[in-house]
Amino acid sequence: MVSDFFSTFAPNMKKVVLLTAILLSYTAHLLAHKDFNERPKLVVGVVVDQMRWDYLPRYYDKFQEDGFRRLIRDGYSCDNCLINYLPTVTSIGHTSVYTGSTPAFHGICGNDFEIDGEPVYCCGDQSVDPVGSDNRKKGCMSPKNLLATTIGDQIRLHTDFQSKVIGVSYKDRAAILPAGRSANGAYWLDTKNGQFITSTYYMADLPGWVKAYNKELKRNKKLQEVGKDVGLYPLCGHITTDMAIAALKGENLGKGKTTDMLCVSYSQTDVIGHQWSTRGSHADEAYLELDKDIARLLKALDEQVGEGNYLLFLTADHGAAHNFQFMQDHNLAGGAWKWGQEIAPMLGQVLKEKLGTDLKVISSINSYRIFLNKKYIAEQGLDEAKVRKTIVDFLRTAPHVQFVSEFEKLQDAGIPDLLRYRALMGYHPRRSGDIIVIPEAGWYEFGKSSSPVGTTHGEWNPYDAHIPLLFFGWKVEHGSTSREVHITDIAPTITQMLHIQQPNACVGEAIPEVVK
Repeated sequence: MVSDFFSTFAPNMKKVVLLTAILLSYTAHLLAHKDFNERPKLVVGVVVDQMRWDYLPRYYDKFQEDGFRRLIRDGYSCDNCLINYLPTVTSIGHTSVYTGSTPAFHGICGNDFEIDGEPVYCCGDQSVDPVGSDNRKKGCMSPKNLLATTIGDQIRLHTDFQSKVIGVSYKDRAAILPAGRSANGAYWLDTKNGQFITSTYYMADLPGWVKAYNKELKRNKKLQEVGKDVGLYPLCGHITTDMAIAALKGENLGKGKTTDMLCVSYSQTDVIGHQWSTRGSHADEAYLELDKDIARLLKALDEQVGEGNYLLFLTADHGAAHNFQFMQDHNLAGGAWKWGQEIAPMLGQVLKEKLGTDLKVISSINSYRIFLNKKYIAEQGLDEAKVRKTIVDFLRTAPHVQFVSEFEKLQDAGIPDLLRYRALMGYHPRRSGDIIVIPEAGWYEFGKSSSPVGTTHGEWNPYDAHIPLLFFGWKVEHGSTSREVHITDIAPTITQMLHIQQPNACVGEAIPEVVK
């Protein structure tokens, strides 16, 4: 009886199983195809200027539930994200986040640097005019010196420029460089008139929503009180958040048929850090107030775009050293490396004795890179090779210099591979100078305008190069990794999730734990 049953139904069962397998396979194919072209409504990039990675655990117990804690609790944390080039400064960090590249390729080699011997500010552009201000020093800005595309540029390219990309920050470079060359707008604060402005690179007149928010700023009594020093107060973060939310609503970001992008950078943490360093009430207030701003931004995104409909990442452009006096007070190595007050005068004497010349052979020193004044060297009839060698030989014996090399001789220099690699990744032959100096750990450049209780950044060490990296929202599963990833991996991760091409000078790799 049983055998008769199986003999009757077995062939049909086999057909059912086969048909079911085919249907499941086809369904999986359809779903995979659907996922391949599925994208969030909005991508949000958040950069916190001068945020060390260890601020996340340091303040975690004091953070509220819907700010940083929400990002960590519901998002994915890369706990060992490192900057893989030198120097570690604001303009380079912001550019590297969004291009997935380094100065060797994207060309932004510092806040200030030289191009073929001519000094430039990273975003300075005298061919454009300010919009919303008559302050040319603050408003003549554009991304013209940027050589690579950004995440936003790639989104715009992929959608035939139907997507909108907006950058917002207190600093011009932190709004302009992340948004990229094809951005619809970038807005930064003119501290002279207390208004958000842009330039004619983007538009001839400010949009109505920007004008409306600027009117609110004119009525902000606290802003009028602190004036141009607003960067020293958490208020700077508050108004940056308000401006980002105004852009979100004013541009209807995340409401169109294509994916839009909003780039937000918080600068007050950097200004406060330079003034008061990494410890104490000022730093505590800065990050606890920033936590509230992150919560407000997330709430606005939930309301405007919908929870789960936006993809957000949060990172930093660089970290910061502890104040050198703080380190010394606790018997830790560190100090003030005083180029102008101590090192340069000694070098000047050496140049005079050995070559019969002076410090004019150096046009500038910026972020531990020496730019030679090649025109002056030629006019004096000096041998440039001898000038380079004299400077390098002296600096090898200078106080608290660990390594020094001509950029062009880095491959053969007696420098550890890690530092050689990072220096070369930061080296653009027409923009990065001629000689690189690497101080001992804990020692940083200290000038006449430096705050004795403040700090700075720019070096390879973990205090400058270890930064937070959090992913949150659309298609992001909760988790964390301690595997080493890099600042240059952010852009390929986002573009891979969007199934669009990487930025055109990208050297990073998509993070597989995030891209699933």
